Amino acid sequence: MTAPSPPPLMVLGTSSGVGKSLITAGLCRLLRRRGEQPVPFKGQNMSLNAYVDEDGGEMAYAQAMQAWAAGLTPGAAMNPVLLKPCGQGSSEVIHLGRSVGISRAEHYYRDWFRPGWLAIRQGLDICRQRQGRLLLEGAGSPVEVNLQARDLTNLRLAQFLRARCVLVADIERGGVFAQIVGTLQLLRPVERSLMAGLLINRFRGQRSLFDEGRLWLERRTGLPVLGVLPWLGERFPAEDSLDLLERQARKPEAELRLAVLRLPSISNFSDMDPLAAEATVQLDWLLPTDTVDRYDAVLLPGSKQTMADLKVMQTTRMDERLQRYVAAGGVVLAICGGLQMLGQRLHDPHGLEAETPGDMEGLGLLPLVTAFKPGKVQRQWTTTTTWPEPGQSCTGFELHHGQTTPLARAAQPLYAQPGLGWVSPCGRVVGTYLHGCLEAGPWRRHWLNWLRSRRGLPPLPTAVSHHATQRDRLLDRLADAVDENVNLEPLLR
Repeated sequence: MTAPSPPPLMVLGTSSGVGKSLITAGLCRLLRRRGEQPVPFKGQNMSLNAYVDEDGGEMAYAQAMQAWAAGLTPGAAMNPVLLKPCGQGSSEVIHLGRSVGISRAEHYYRDWFRPGWLAIRQGLDICRQRQGRLLLEGAGSPVEVNLQARDLTNLRLAQFLRARCVLVADIERGGVFAQIVGTLQLLRPVERSLMAGLLINRFRGQRSLFDEGRLWLERRTGLPVLGVLPWLGERFPAEDSLDLLERQARKPEAELRLAVLRLPSISNFSDMDPLAAEATVQLDWLLPTDTVDRYDAVLLPGSKQTMADLKVMQTTRMDERLQRYVAAGGVVLAICGGLQMLGQRLHDPHGLEAETPGDMEGLGLLPLVTAFKPGKVQRQWTTTTTWPEPGQSCTGFELHHGQTTPLARAAQPLYAQPGLGWVSPCGRVVGTYLHGCLEAGPWRRHWLNWLRSRRGLPPLPTAVSHHATQRDRLLDRLADAVDENVNLEPLLR
């Protein structure tokens, strides 16, 4: 007879951005260390930072990271409802890894509440087969009073599962007492009974200075303060593009300066994390109005709205600056939507990228044409490349609508890299559909060494591990911080 699973835990927050995703990841790793099998789950997430699982299902990258922390293979059932903003107040709706439609914000709960709850129930059934403890992450604030009756992922889920909830507040934002007391005041009695403890995040300075505040909170709320987490210096994959503003750490020892264009619909920006983790690389996130001349390379990441972002580049004249930069010898590496922008033309005959069908001129940096068609390519992929060094393996995933092909009569030859993309004859302009290619340590280092050789810098060692190894170490450090600063016993007993 199978033993019953332990009761679920749920991480709620007083608002968006208080650190729920990372705390959930830290708890996943810590419970795994203690001999449990945590199973991460977020009923509904809104994010443009996505991942594709082994079955080709699309899910939020944050839940993939939590799965890795728990020692599990990520699966779309861990994030059964994913919303990807498309602009103009609409979002693509993804259920259990597959796109099911586009919804206007004002019609979402009318049209998608019941199908969304069904997808969440189905995702729960799949995750329960893992025979572990569900570790749930909420979304935003659980007490948005105008949305509570249609809540899909916070207290409705907590009540359905009778989860033990911890409420996280970010002291860095200020007003931590009002955050906590106000949130608890807005809970209904049946919801209040699920609260098992409080957690203060991002505390700077001497911890004892908060002792009085901790006692006041416990007396005022009747809930234990489970811990006070310090401000963590490590950088982790962000869940939304606003977190990119926190990724401007300066590296005085950096020898290469790389720029990432932060366009309005940027997606899958976690592709850049391996470069940010390189000690010799300064990675700067640029606005479309910034200049690119001083950089050793410019990176164009993915985009949820390729043609709209390309229009922004044209409006701000970033297209002209980038073309002059390449003409003067600059280097560009583009991924997915960035690859599509590099080409000569983009065709949208079905109006997938805009409200009306149409065509658009690309940057003209590679002789490619992209046509947007219904249906997505969603798959994991491994390839062996011949550039920048033969025999290098790259593993990642593809996630795109567009289909890209070389021009039949290109003025210059184009080097195709099967499974990776295309490289200009001089090697200075590279486009790929493979998200995660920079995680392959040897491939990344060979490309960086090619950049270094242009500057007369000595090569870096290329026998380095996959970025997953470094990510795993960071998750261990996160779990260490939770273990040192949080008392889980009131939650677990």
